[in-house]
Amino acid sequence: MNLVDYYTKVRQRTEQICSFLQTEDYVVQPVVDVSPPKWHIGHVTWFFETFILKPYFMGYQEFNANYNYVFNSYYETVGNRVIRTDRGNLSRPTVADIYQYRAYVDEAMTRFLRDEPSAEIKELLVLGFNHEEQHQELLLTDIKYILGHNPLFPAYSDKYVSPKIQKADSADFIKMNEGVYEIGFTGDGFCFDNELNRHKVYLNEYEISPNQVTNAEYLEFINSGGYHDFRHWHAEGWDRVNTNKVECPLYWHLIDGEWQNYTFHGLLPLNLKDPVCHISYFEAYAYASWKGLRLPTEFEWEAAATQFSWGKSWEWTESSYLPYPGFAKAPGAIGEYNGKFMVNQKVLRGASEATPPGHSRITYRNFFQTNLRWQFTGIRLAK
Repeated sequence: MNLVDYYTKVRQRTEQICSFLQTEDYVVQPVVDVSPPKWHIGHVTWFFETFILKPYFMGYQEFNANYNYVFNSYYETVGNRVIRTDRGNLSRPTVADIYQYRAYVDEAMTRFLRDEPSAEIKELLVLGFNHEEQHQELLLTDIKYILGHNPLFPAYSDKYVSPKIQKADSADFIKMNEGVYEIGFTGDGFCFDNELNRHKVYLNEYEISPNQVTNAEYLEFINSGGYHDFRHWHAEGWDRVNTNKVECPLYWHLIDGEWQNYTFHGLLPLNLKDPVCHISYFEAYAYASWKGLRLPTEFEWEAAATQFSWGKSWEWTESSYLPYPGFAKAPGAIGEYNGKFMVNQKVLRGASEATPPGHSRITYRNFFQTNLRWQFTGIRLAK
């Protein structure tokens, strides 16, 4: 697939995700972690304009000088920006304005890509493709939060299909020998800088579950009083569940004595066989403690990942998000992509049902703060 076709495919998928929205859905920001869909579609367009067209396409005329302020996310190098909590206050530019912006940039990018770009520009392009795919996952995640907190619990789309993950025939834990394992990306394809450099780690003998924890299994934790037993919680987690009166995963609702779960199809009876999803690291840790087990480290997860199915939801690990040996931030704005977030976060491994096709790999390192639940996050146990 040539660069124009690849660019077009990625851009069209973003718009396809948004095709099920009403105009009003584009502008909502219920909490700070959720960005309005229209901000996402503007931001990923700004990325191509800012890092490709403006510096490399001679004669390119910026669409709107104010958009750098509106759609810059966290790049200090690029200048000032609207603070994250104010993204929902941007009634202007309108949804129509932003789609005009996308069309303008897409037309310019198509002209720009008619000539073979340099290796340096190709590297930026591929980063841009992967950046937009990350936002496609965030779009679906944020859309679910927006609609899932609408009192009417409207469906996103009846056409949405949740991927199925094959469950292992045996529930026996996978035994991994002690030894030295190589961790990190290798090969000629794309990876993010936080997956480099490949290095060796020593792991003690351990065992890891072939399956993720299911809703039925997590319900046992709830019914046993797990949310009311401080012994299984970190102090901060215990404070958070009590302060916020957390009693179950996000999107679960106990209605007339029956558990319901908000999905992209609307509110449905809880599917007990599905992997539990939308839980914080604190909840994952507490469940593991209640079972007398633990969460795997990211290295244990990667070393064993070829032996189990993954991809239904991101899996919390016991690893803090830190740089690999020899990690160095790239110069300029691109260096702000991952490195500056390597503090106070936990690594998640795998992928989720919202991850775009072809975007996941065993070495992928996702990361979030320990209290967050809006992302598709679940549990795999180890011992």
